[in-house]
Amino acid sequence: MTGQSRLFVILAAVLAALGLALVPTSAQGQTGLSGSDRPPATGGSLGPNVLVFTPDMPVSTIQSKLDAIAAQQVPNQFGTQRYAILFAPGTYGTADDPLKITVGYYTSIAGLGQNPKQVVINGTIDAFNQCENGDQTNCTALVNFWRSVSNLTINVAGTSGCFTGNDMWAVSQAAPMRRVAINGGLTLMDFCDGSPDFASGGFIADSSFSGGTIINGSQQQFIVRDSNVDGWSNGVWNQVFCGDPGAPAQAFGDPAGAGPYTTLATCQNTEEEPYLYLDSANHFRVFVPSPQRNTSGPSWANGNTPGTSLPLSSFYVVNATSSVRDINNALHHGDNLLFTPGVYQVPQTIDVTRADTKIIGLGFPTLVPQHGNVTMNVDDVRGVNLSGLLFDAGPVTSPVLLNIGRPGQHHGRANDPVTVDDVFFRIGGATAGSATTAMIDNSDNSILDDIWAWRADHGAGAGTFTGDPASTGVVVNGDHVSALGLFVEHFLKYETIWNGQDGFVLFFQNENPYEVPDQAAWMASPTQNGFPAFLVTNRVTRFQGFGMGSYSFFNQGADIHNAMAFQSPTRPGVRFHDLLTVFLNANGGIDSVINGVGAPVDVNNHGPSNVVSFP
Repeated sequence: MTGQSRLFVILAAVLAALGLALVPTSAQGQTGLSGSDRPPATGGSLGPNVLVFTPDMPVSTIQSKLDAIAAQQVPNQFGTQRYAILFAPGTYGTADDPLKITVGYYTSIAGLGQNPKQVVINGTIDAFNQCENGDQTNCTALVNFWRSVSNLTINVAGTSGCFTGNDMWAVSQAAPMRRVAINGGLTLMDFCDGSPDFASGGFIADSSFSGGTIINGSQQQFIVRDSNVDGWSNGVWNQVFCGDPGAPAQAFGDPAGAGPYTTLATCQNTEEEPYLYLDSANHFRVFVPSPQRNTSGPSWANGNTPGTSLPLSSFYVVNATSSVRDINNALHHGDNLLFTPGVYQVPQTIDVTRADTKIIGLGFPTLVPQHGNVTMNVDDVRGVNLSGLLFDAGPVTSPVLLNIGRPGQHHGRANDPVTVDDVFFRIGGATAGSATTAMIDNSDNSILDDIWAWRADHGAGAGTFTGDPASTGVVVNGDHVSALGLFVEHFLKYETIWNGQDGFVLFFQNENPYEVPDQAAWMASPTQNGFPAFLVTNRVTRFQGFGMGSYSFFNQGADIHNAMAFQSPTRPGVRFHDLLTVFLNANGGIDSVINGVGAPVDVNNHGPSNVVSFP
């Protein structure tokens, strides 16, 4: 079959699926990746859980389908259903008949234009608070994870909860907003029941906002990069901006109380996430943006984003019939990978060995190793892009879930870097599992753009110090690595270890493990209580970190202490800016911010304890 014919078949299959009812849960569960002798085939059906809407469809029809998905996905925190909802270029809804999209778990909403201006939603795309067990007096956004919106324009119309004239995006980790233009208000919290209703961090990139000040509200921490910001209401503990015209001025630790803002005029190394779009002939293509230096504002502000367009025929489309053998054969033959929504059991390592391979996930495809294997290994090659994937730990301990590069090889290139965008890791939560380390990055000049590595504090396997065992979230061995939005939480030892030279971290969020039973069980050395959340090792002579926080909540009734949240060699080339610690609740605390510097946080001083500059 020719590439053009294959694209036609894929598009026809997806559009035909729009006329069907939702696939039953039993048909959307675990997707097997067992052995197979089938030869690799480039392309394939995007499946029933990828929905493509077109502007000629009645708003009522679109609304009905979206409401049905939301009803299923909003409470579906650890379920197996996954959806990618795509809008072909055009306009949807009107001011009088707005389209109101509620985004639940494992749901990605995206436009299929080459830039956000080509898909216009008149209405709202919202993420509301989750109410515990239906209790309307106990609602927060603290667990609003694993959802996204990208590559479209929202002309705010209608009402989002109690916020008339505002889009509501009340989210925490693993809920990126990218390449979005919002004309109208935006609120990042939902306190429609009258209380603060906490939210715990989020990520916005490559976007533009006009129509009023963005309401941060109860968002404890947040990162915004390369976006036009039309004002920002307030800060709580750690709000970080990079290349954002209109962002608040630098004001971290200001005794006048101007706000906990870390603000950089430009972002030094960026490469926007690849995305699916429809060309003028209605064929699917994947656009891969180019790496950029010293960026400010959206990449598409003056036209289309610079980069390269690839036909979908260059991708092996991974679906329920795929095996690891098929995937590895496709990679060996030079194909890229497009994972469709699903939960994939992975009994052996997916090996990425060719430079410039693109690996893209639609609708939060989730990869679970089965036999203690590494889930995915990327060789030390340039230009590999990984995006939109969720790595779960499996039933047997894996040494690492995602490994990138080989230690000491140094083949990564700044003009063609490895990028990891919106890639998330779970140890437990959905299913009990274990891994020694979630991700290891050995690739020089790589860019980590929105990473959340999470050892579950609730869900399957959670609740005890020995449940869902995992020592470390992220290890960086490569040189010149940039991490923009690094969330690493609840691991049992050093949560992030940085060995590479010339590293750059913009925004770090951490919570120590909750369930430490006693101090003896949690010691970095015989004389050092606890494990720092972020360790820069003694071999490092050059490093910079901005806007980095660590919090404690030791909930087992024992007086647990962490000697320091951050640990680093004290030398001129290793610099930290705007560090903080917070005592959330319960017992014990964090005794210093970095290397013994910074006031302790505990039951008598909840913090934040700020260190503006170190050393």
